[in-house]
Amino acid sequence: MTFTVATFYKFVPLPDSAEVQPRLLEFCQTQSLRGTVLLAVEGINGTVAGTDLAVESLLSYLRSDSRLADLSAKFSTAEQMPFERLKVRLKREIVTLGIPIDPNQVGQYVEPTAWNALIADPDLLLIDTRNQYEVAIGSFEGAENPGTDAFREFPDYVQQRLNPAQHKKIAMFCTGGIRCEKASAYLLSQGFEQVYHLKGGILSYLEQVPAAESRWRGECFLFDQRVAVQQGLEPGTHELCLGCGHPLSEANQQAPEYEAGVSCPHCFDRLSKAKRQRQIAKMQGKIQGKMQGKMQADLRL
Repeated sequence: MTFTVATFYKFVPLPDSAEVQPRLLEFCQTQSLRGTVLLAVEGINGTVAGTDLAVESLLSYLRSDSRLADLSAKFSTAEQMPFERLKVRLKREIVTLGIPIDPNQVGQYVEPTAWNALIADPDLLLIDTRNQYEVAIGSFEGAENPGTDAFREFPDYVQQRLNPAQHKKIAMFCTGGIRCEKASAYLLSQGFEQVYHLKGGILSYLEQVPAAESRWRGECFLFDQRVAVQQGLEPGTHELCLGCGHPLSEANQQAPEYEAGVSCPHCFDRLSKAKRQRQIAKMQGKIQGKMQGKMQADLRL
């Protein structure tokens, strides 16, 4: 079975988000959707997976609210369900920067098809607003890595490394567009004037720009069981270490410190014996669960 994966977000005032949450949770449950939807006073942010009909039903349900009537989504497919459960949660922010901003005052959107021309400008500073473990497996040519472990560290990077008088023209990008959109609002609030961000993020770029013209190098990390995608949104080659959560290249998976579901070169030296035993037990439990599921399916046949 092939599952449809939809990613969406919108910065829009939702002062009644606490009232919206239980209704939205119930609707998603009736559609057997899995994934995560975050609601806050500043808007909505979600990635869900299910049947094509279930995903379309959810988007229609959301767009029935006039504030979300123009909600757009990016789609991909997965051969296996990429999420273990459904979460519809209330948050202070739909993407955590930690500093109040006006997300309606954002930089200039740049369509994926116009992105190459923009970033070819030698006077432009190109910034990857994602975390450094995401940057490590892929990014655009010439992009600066802020070296952050969490998006809330981005303001410190700006204060320490950027200057409105020096950096006259800045372009930013992220996975789906939400972080760089909020980052652009922050830069504008700090006096930067020419601020651009990739509309729809890396995922839209990989989907729309032909491989022969692409300036993307590597793979794009995802926060689900697919781990990463390549040009054309084809499945990537990375796996996720269950010991530390770090994405693993094919070379990492060949290292002697790698044990599927237990450890990897990034965490082997700091993984305690107790943690290793817990990881092994967890892995064995998953294998046993899959075997039981297969046996039950065979019995139904």
